[in-house]
Amino acid sequence: HYSCCVFHIKQFKTFANQTGFTYIWIAGFQDLHESRKFLFMVVLLIYLVIITGNLLVVSVVFSDSRLHSPMYFFLAHLSSSEIIFTTNILPNFLNVLWEDGGKMSVYGCFTQFYLCGSLAATECFLLTVMSYDRYVAICKPLHYASIMKFSVCRQIAAWCWIGGFISLLTTLILVCQLHFCGLHFIDHFFCDFAPILDLSCSDTSVVKLETSIFSSSVTLFPFMFITGTYIAIIITVVNMRSSTGRRKSFSTCSSHLAIVSLYYGTLITVYVIPTRGKSKIVNKIVSLMYSIVTPLLNPIIYSLRNKKIKTAIRNVISN
Repeated sequence: HYSCCVFHIKQFKTFANQTGFTYIWIAGFQDLHESRKFLFMVVLLIYLVIITGNLLVVSVVFSDSRLHSPMYFFLAHLSSSEIIFTTNILPNFLNVLWEDGGKMSVYGCFTQFYLCGSLAATECFLLTVMSYDRYVAICKPLHYASIMKFSVCRQIAAWCWIGGFISLLTTLILVCQLHFCGLHFIDHFFCDFAPILDLSCSDTSVVKLETSIFSSSVTLFPFMFITGTYIAIIITVVNMRSSTGRRKSFSTCSSHLAIVSLYYGTLITVYVIPTRGKSKIVNKIVSLMYSIVTPLLNPIIYSLRNKKIKTAIRNVISN
């Protein structure tokens, strides 16, 4: 698959050199010309918070032996994926904001598209595994140690990453086979799937169908599974005798389910629901939700509200 895709990218480069199509112009938010410097400062601040928060989670989970459990292990992997995902998008987005648009090489655009899709799929798989971990911990506590063995968790985490990157190869190969012509202008703030297809003068029905099937399988089914596990968790929590335990569990479950719904909801809106009739500015705003807002909220909701992680962070800072 890799050699096939490299061959088609070389074909694309030859075609690009013949037509002068060697770079792609990223438009960003040109409608917000007057406030783009303010938006730059906001996005920069959010990016720094995302990187700091997620790096902090990863460092304390791997350095504190008290956090060496499946739940925190998967949290560290989620934070790692968020760091790579936002670094793939936001630095270039900041340049686009500052310059009121920016150039990106064809190779850079395709790489950003592939990394974005692969990491989004990886995060979907990780969130699914994390919900199952909580389901076993709360609904089947006596079997937790035997089901969620650390050796099994390492294999699951590895397959989440491998599955995320392999699953997008078919889409990448199909996109590489397209012929591109006309304007080299993307009306978005990064190289996303739909804006790239807009550059093609080929029939894109096959790649659109494949992507729709792929996106549905990566988003809809895991989201349904996560919803099912949290329903089972809530039923178990309702039967708890301790009112304090119920309140704490409801607070945790509701916040987790809210951030999961936001993440999956935005992905489904962008990649599963047909794009015909969608406003491009609305599409950009929805894309901002999963590329900026959820990476910002994830370490706060999943990690920084956790007493053990807060204690570990205080110990790291004090030392």
